[in-house]
Amino acid sequence: MADIFKQLTGDFFKKKAESVIGVDIGSAFIKVVQLKKKNGKAILETYGELALGPYGGVAVGQATQLPPEKIAEALADVIREANITTKNAGLSLPLQSSLLSFMKMPPLDDKKLAEMIPIEARKYIPVPVSEVSLDWWILPKREEDVMLGGVPSMPGAIKGVSPKEDKQLIDVLVVAILNETIHDFRDVVARAAFENAFFELEVFSTARSTFGASASPVMVIDMGARTTKISILEYGIIRAQHIVNRGSQNITVAIADSVGVPVERAEQLKREFGLLGTGKEGHITETAQLVVDHVLNEAEAVLLNYERTHNRMIKHIVLTGGGVLLKGLYEAADKAFETEVTYADPFKKTEAPAFLKPVLSDAGPEFAVAVGLALRKLEEQE
Repeated sequence: MADIFKQLTGDFFKKKAESVIGVDIGSAFIKVVQLKKKNGKAILETYGELALGPYGGVAVGQATQLPPEKIAEALADVIREANITTKNAGLSLPLQSSLLSFMKMPPLDDKKLAEMIPIEARKYIPVPVSEVSLDWWILPKREEDVMLGGVPSMPGAIKGVSPKEDKQLIDVLVVAILNETIHDFRDVVARAAFENAFFELEVFSTARSTFGASASPVMVIDMGARTTKISILEYGIIRAQHIVNRGSQNITVAIADSVGVPVERAEQLKREFGLLGTGKEGHITETAQLVVDHVLNEAEAVLLNYERTHNRMIKHIVLTGGGVLLKGLYEAADKAFETEVTYADPFKKTEAPAFLKPVLSDAGPEFAVAVGLALRKLEEQE
């Protein structure tokens, strides 16, 4: 069975380094986290983030589409500013650059499935198969079929149902990554001179750092600058996903238009008041609320559809991504859903000085992906 996410890495074990770095390249910010392992614990050495907007000629906090050379330039800057000392890296792939399809297949062995899936995938993928790299894995049906030791690195890590034991049709998740995306990320890796680098879909990194291989369904609401990604996972495996074409920058632009101020000032107003403005700031709150309500309504529709279709209750919602730190958004989400809502807190899986705990807890939603990438890298070194 092909595993494109291993093919991308080259030789994982060519060289081992004590420290590792997780690199989350978003549409508006780059986040980096450096960890090392000591006495079996993940130790936080340093972390940092850098806005990409100025590299693309737009304001801080705004999404931008940068070429690999500009991303590499920004990456070099944040590595220098955060005092990163390692080249041993893992990088995130954006969910919106992937195509996920759920297929039913006959119970064949891995070799046969590897032959059949690219043929069957043509029915589900809206681009030529030659333009993407495919990977897949069988969705487990029984708890005993699942490796509960941790979140799978990527497709292929969990075998799931054995075709010899189950003669019914099996559910298969197929992941297609655009070759253009892979090419651009390889270019960034080469320019950054990273060693033994791997790529991973960001939602898997978030799962690893935040809630692990939970047997109960977990919804992840990841609000970035340009989009909000809604995913439902069981055992660390995506069961459903939906992308809302609204994010934190939509709030900024809406405020700029409604108040009549530059985008830079609108960004400041958004961060200052969020959904909690009163009096003369009430108009800012009302404008922001429209975008947030749209996102939460979409998330509620995904949640209800999943529960109805699968007869499984979602008892935990994780808020992640920099956009969820908008003042008042947590309270709005907590009110919208009749289930537990928490912020992602990836740094709880790391050791850091006690005085940093409050700061790291507040920063958690922004760094869930980067921490998850670094944790996987540490696992590979064992």
